[in-house]
Amino acid sequence: MYVIALSCSRFGQHLDLLKAMFRLRRRVFKDRLDWNVSVSGEFELDIYDVLKPVYLLCISEERNVVGSVRLLPTTGPTMLADTFPSLLGGRPAPRNEKVLESSRYCIDANQAGELVRNGLNRATLMLFAAMIEYLQIANAEAIVTVTDTRLERILRRAGWPLERMAAPHPLGSSMALAGFLHRCDEALAAMRRSAGVEGPVLVDPDWLGRVR
Repeated sequence: MYVIALSCSRFGQHLDLLKAMFRLRRRVFKDRLDWNVSVSGEFELDIYDVLKPVYLLCISEERNVVGSVRLLPTTGPTMLADTFPSLLGGRPAPRNEKVLESSRYCIDANQAGELVRNGLNRATLMLFAAMIEYLQIANAEAIVTVTDTRLERILRRAGWPLERMAAPHPLGSSMALAGFLHRCDEALAAMRRSAGVEGPVLVDPDWLGRVR
């Protein structure tokens, strides 16, 4: 299992992985969680997917997408500022080149691997670790995210607690909230150890072509 950071310049080379990610998002956010999301056939997509995001994709040895998260700069349109400003609690939305926004975090529980730490599976820890590694690569200090209290508990168990911006707010059947995830080398090291990875979890997408 490994994680790649897929930017728009490489979308054309990895259309199979992108399609698998959009299918996973449909299964998680529409079919399982029944969120009010837009779907197109077997895919879940929204307006933020056309803003040249970076996708972190957790890939199994069989080349299946087992998890993903979307990253956008907060200097442009973001889900928090433009779709869920009610979660800000009256605070301004972050607009800072040192802060990224994450959204659409999801894991395929059927392929996520064994439980390795505090009831967390390997794919969850590797995707969290990749988010911190990407902060390092981007020379950024934090991620701001819209999530729910369930994922907030998972982050706490992983040793990467969310700093709330405001109290949770009902959103559909979930209790949603916004918060910051700060770059933390200690949390990264602990996640790597638990996932059984000695070095970085992010690999170059071009590496995929050499292991098929």
